[in-house]
Amino acid sequence: MAEINISQAEADYLFGMEKIAANKNRWDFPTMGVKIEIPLVSRDKKGNFLLDINRGRIDLKRITYQNRARQIVILVRLDLSGPPHRNPDDSEIPPPHIHKYKEGFADKWAYPIPEEIFRNTDDQWQTLQEFMDYCNITEQPDIRRVMF
Repeated sequence: MAEINISQAEADYLFGMEKIAANKNRWDFPTMGVKIEIPLVSRDKKGNFLLDINRGRIDLKRITYQNRARQIVILVRLDLSGPPHRNPDDSEIPPPHIHKYKEGFADKWAYPIPEEIFRNTDDQWQTLQEFMDYCNITEQPDIRRVMF
């Protein structure tokens, strides 16, 4: 995915904006190996965002939740499983970890997850709800919980 650099202030502003589902579509929580992109808009309809849910093909626990602005600016990404992430300073962050936009680095930095927000990352459904709250998605899309 292409990168675009924006200021940290703009990234923080976009992240903090109230977001709502762009339509009334119903989405199935993806099965293994499937990715969905759910359109979101700001409350004032001036900003467009995406909520991505990406499931791994082999590892049942591998899932990524991501919130993007302007199609390509990753504001925040939560990786629940997978390999450790190596940061630009050579530090290594084990999963689960969270990536937040950082000016000059885009989403290249990972951090330990805030456990006061993501209380049980083994529960993918609960974690999705907490991720949407964290991203300020106040009118959440209609995502149907399926067996996983």
